Amino acid sequence: MAKESEGPKFRHELKYLCSMAELKMLETRLQDVMKPDPHTGSDGCYLIRSVYFDDLYDRCLNENESGVSPREKWRVRIYNCSDRRISLECKRKEYGMIQKKSCLITREETEQMINMGFAPITGENPALLNKMLLLQRTQLMQPKVIVQYLRRPFVCDEGNVRVTFDMNITSSPAFDRFFMEDIPERPVLPKGQHLLEVKFDEYLPDYIYHAIQMTNMRLETFSKYYLCRQYNLGGIVL
Repeated sequence: MAKESEGPKFRHELKYLCSMAELKMLETRLQDVMKPDPHTGSDGCYLIRSVYFDDLYDRCLNENESGVSPREKWRVRIYNCSDRRISLECKRKEYGMIQKKSCLITREETEQMINMGFAPITGENPALLNKMLLLQRTQLMQPKVIVQYLRRPFVCDEGNVRVTFDMNITSSPAFDRFFMEDIPERPVLPKGQHLLEVKFDEYLPDYIYHAIQMTNMRLETFSKYYLCRQYNLGGIVL
C-alpha cells in the first residue's frame, strides 16, 4: 500500500544557472562542507525522470507564467528509470516558499494516471493520491511533458540544506516509454548550461552560503516544467 509523507513544511529554494566549469568549482568547495547524498550511485549522481500533469486549460502552466501565488504543480517521479520507487508529488509555491507533499504509488497506478485510466478512489489510498484521481475526473488532469536530468546532490543536517546540480535537462512527450531507459528527448538549455538549486528550512549556514558564491551567478526564477513545456521534440510550443 502506498505511504504518504508526514508533516511537509515550507522551505526556501534558490536557483542559479551555471556552466559546467562553475559546477566543477562548486563541487570542489562543497566537498569540504557538505556530504554527498547517500542515495546516489558510485558516480555521486542519479537520473531523475518526472511526468508533469496539467488540466485541460493548462492552469498550472499559465499560473507559473503569471507568477500566481499560491500555485501548485503535480508530477510522478522515478529514479534511474526504475519502478522500485515511484513518487506522486504536489509542489506548492506560496510567497516564494516551497512545500512538497508526496506519497509512494505503484507502477500500475502510474500507468493508469498517464493513460487517463481513472484508477479507483478508495479509503485505502493516501489522501494525496485520491486528490489527484479526483482532479483527473473533474479537471481532466493529464500528462503534458516528461522532464529528465542528471542530479548530483549534496546534503547538510544543519539547516536541513540540500544543494543539487541538475545537469542535461531535457523534455520528452514519450509518455508510453516512461519506464524505459531510452526515450526521445530534447535539451531545453543552451549547450553547457545547467542548474544549481539550494534548498533549506529556516536558515542557510554562512559557510555554505559563502561556498556557493560565484562572480557570475545570478538568482533565477526557473521552472523546469515551464521551460520543458515551451520546448518539445518539434520545437517551440506556442
